[in-house]
Amino acid sequence: MNIAVLASGEGTTLQAILDACSAGELSARICLVVSNNSRSGALARAASMGIAGAHFSALTHPDPAHLDHAIKERLTAAEADVVLLAGFMKRLGPATLEQFRGRIINTHPALLPKFGGRGMYGLAVHQAVIDANEPISGASVHLVDTEYDTGRVIARREVSVEPGDTAESLSTRVQACERALLVSVLDELARGARTLPL
Repeated sequence: MNIAVLASGEGTTLQAILDACSAGELSARICLVVSNNSRSGALARAASMGIAGAHFSALTHPDPAHLDHAIKERLTAAEADVVLLAGFMKRLGPATLEQFRGRIINTHPALLPKFGGRGMYGLAVHQAVIDANEPISGASVHLVDTEYDTGRVIARREVSVEPGDTAESLSTRVQACERALLVSVLDELARGARTLPL
């Protein structure tokens, strides 16, 4: 199974996938890493592993439609079976969404549909969970559609919110859960135990 990864930051989720592939926990390969940040850690990790990388942003394609089509064409050329958003901080355009409909997945560090949507990323999600006195948080893997965090949830895993938790401490546990859940879902897809589109 060919996985294309779109990431904006350091690429820690990308690294978790690479590690799972190397350890034989995931029968798949990263065929392409795309970033909107030319200096992202994700692109550096890809380069160090000999994985194709590409920078697409408003700097390379000022017209949003041209940017959308460039990303779609690069993903298509890489023969991506699944497109994974791993900390990708830009919304995908309609051409890319249509070309890969039902094959674009994202993770979210909460139990969707709770605590999703615009602005709900990073420590803000975990602080919102704590402020709401939720006893349980967790991670979700979902399909990507035109809005933030509204696509169909395909897997969730719970994490207890402990007394005295801070956004940082809760984030540490949820991130570990999120990466394990993602590897599990991708492995099911690779083995044919789960199919897309759903």
